[in-house]
This record gives sequence, C-alpha cells and structure tokens, in this order.
Amino acid sequence: MCAFAPASAQPALQVNLAAIFVSLELSRSAWLVTSLSPGGGEKMSKHSVRGGDVVGLLDQFAKLRTTAEARTGKVFPIIVIQEAGLDGFWIHRVLEREGIESHVVDAASILTSRRRRRAKTDRIDGEALLRTLLAYKRGEPRVCSMVRAPSAEEEDRRRLCRERKTLVAEQVEHVSRIKGMLFAQGIHGYEPLHRDRRQQLKELTTGDGRPLPAHLEAQIGRELDRLELLLQQIKAVEAERDDLLAPVSSAAPAPVAALAKLKGIGPEFAAVLWLECFFRSFDNRRQVAAYAGLAPTPWQSGSVQHEQGLSKTGNPRLRTMMVQLAWLWLRNQPTSELSLWFRERVARAGGRGKKRAIVALARKLLVALWKLASHGVIIKGAVMKAA
Repeated sequence: MCAFAPASAQPALQVNLAAIFVSLELSRSAWLVTSLSPGGGEKMSKHSVRGGDVVGLLDQFAKLRTTAEARTGKVFPIIVIQEAGLDGFWIHRVLEREGIESHVVDAASILTSRRRRRAKTDRIDGEALLRTLLAYKRGEPRVCSMVRAPSAEEEDRRRLCRERKTLVAEQVEHVSRIKGMLFAQGIHGYEPLHRDRRQQLKELTTGDGRPLPAHLEAQIGRELDRLELLLQQIKAVEAERDDLLAPVSSAAPAPVAALAKLKGIGPEFAAVLWLECFFRSFDNRRQVAAYAGLAPTPWQSGSVQHEQGLSKTGNPRLRTMMVQLAWLWLRNQPTSELSLWFRERVARAGGRGKKRAIVALARKLLVALWKLASHGVIIKGAVMKAA
C-alpha cells in the first residue's frame, strides 16, 4: 500500500458533548463562527457574522443553543475559543460578561502540519481551533497554551511603561538624525538633549569654517521642536508612573515598594516588573522564567541531547528589561550572592561565555525578585538604598 494513501474515514468525534463548543476566526470584515453542538452528529457548522457585530454574534449563539435544546431537550452552556491577536481582549470580556466561558489561545502553540506546503483557510483554521478546544477541555496535556487575559485596569496600567519605551526610542531617532546631519558638515560634540541646545546651534560652524547653512539650521530647528515635544511627553508619562507607584497610592502594592528599595532598581524597572510580570500569580519559579521567555528549550531524540537556547516565547519587554537589569545588578550589587555566582562561573570558563552567563543571571534574578515581591524572601547579600 502506498505510504501516502488516505486512511479509511474515521469519526471526527467519539465523545458525548456536554456543551456547545465554538471557535472564532476574527478579521476586520467578517467573523467565522465554527461550532459543534450536541445532537448534531459529527458535523461542524459554520456561520459568518459581520466583523465587530457583537449583537449578531450573541444572536448566533442563541440560535445554536435553541437548536441544541430542540434536538436533545436540554440546555447546554457555550464554550468559546479565539486566538490572541489584533482584536485584543475586548471580545473575550464581552463574552464573559454575558456568562459565556471564553478562552484566548496563543496561536503559536497550536499544533500544525509540518509539510512544506499546507492548506490554510479560515474554515480549516476554525476547525483546527475547535479541535484544540475539545482536546483542552478533555484535559489532554500540552495541547496548547491559553493566554491569561488581563483585566481592563491591568491592561490600561501597563500602557505607561510601554508608551515611555516608544517615546524614548523616538527621542533616540531624533538625536541620532541631528548628530548625523551635523557630522556631515564636520561638526562634532553637539548634544541636542542639553538645555542650551538652541544657543549652541546658533554658534556652530562647519568643519571648513563656514556658518551653518540656513536650510540645514531650519531643518535642525524643526527636529528640535519635535524633540522638545517628546521630552515633555516623556516627563508627563513618568509623572503618571510615579503617581501610580507612590506609597500613598492605593493601586501600588507593598511588593513594589520593596523592589524600589533595592539598590540598582529605579522607578522604571520597578514599574515594568510589577506591570508586566508580578501583577500575575505564579505557582513556581519555572512558570516565572517561562513567562519571561528565559526558560531553556531542550532537544532530545535517542542519543542526541542538547539545549537550543532560550524559548523566547514569553513577554519580550520583560525579557529585554531583565537582561539590562542583570548587567546593572553586577555594577550596583557586587557583593550579592547572584553577582558572586556570575563571576565565579565566568572565571571558571576562563573569562568566556559572559553572554550566556548574563542570561542565566537574568533568569535567577527574576526568580529572586519574584520571591521577594510575593513571599518577602530577601536576596542574599543584596544592598538596600540609603534612606
């Protein structure tokens, strides 16, 4: 028999459904609703709802429930799954508010065909998403990774740190652009972030002794206008962040104050740790490292066994910040147990492997900070800020 011959047809499902299972394929123009209801045999039904029409979606759910009740004489709950994407979590919140069990899944965690060319349509994806939900509700391990949807307040709070990061990146672009234009004229040492930047601009001369060209000076002036606006916005965002982290604020928990007291951790690091990570609850250190994408990825098959490096499946903002914080930790906490471990490991390797060791330090430091914030465990050898 040919190895690629299709197998005999098998029933799609051989279980007694206790609920109406629904998957949503979301797009701007239309939402594809794929459902599997009790009493409907093995067939998955598909319906289309106009994109953004929540009332139409709820009406479709009501029709599914009415049809299942007419077939079986029972009323069944509805369980919905959707992929995390551009639509965010507002649909998930609407469904939960209506008493519907809703799940948001990480799309990258769903198993797919490994063929080089595989068929992909909204109908196929909707069916695959529905089968994933069924396997997840049956309790099958490692079927997918469900996303923990933050509350509306949690989602809104973490905009502060993310907006500041965006503004700082734009600030760096403007500063680099100004310095690049001046460098092309033989001018060095001009700092656009200094307070007397406009006075310095008037006094600049080119490398060959000419005054600054008029059009170039006007262009740099407009760049400085945008830069000064960015500086004002960064100050406003930082003021909102500081108010959120202030001890008198009811929104800032005690663990945040404990993090900010450590030498080397400023208000921005403390805010990112809280808003991006420690607002969640974790059961163990492995979950903390996995959430930051700092967990290792093993590869084992037969006698072959090696590590593939970091998983990088977690929060990229948290992971980047933890690597930066690890370098600062070595400078500001040289006598801590973690810093001594890093130096001993690097010395054992003859001074090589600092990049790998710093990532390992970032993982250990994140776990130690989580223990401090959640259980009050003091980091050995850590120095607190002076009062």
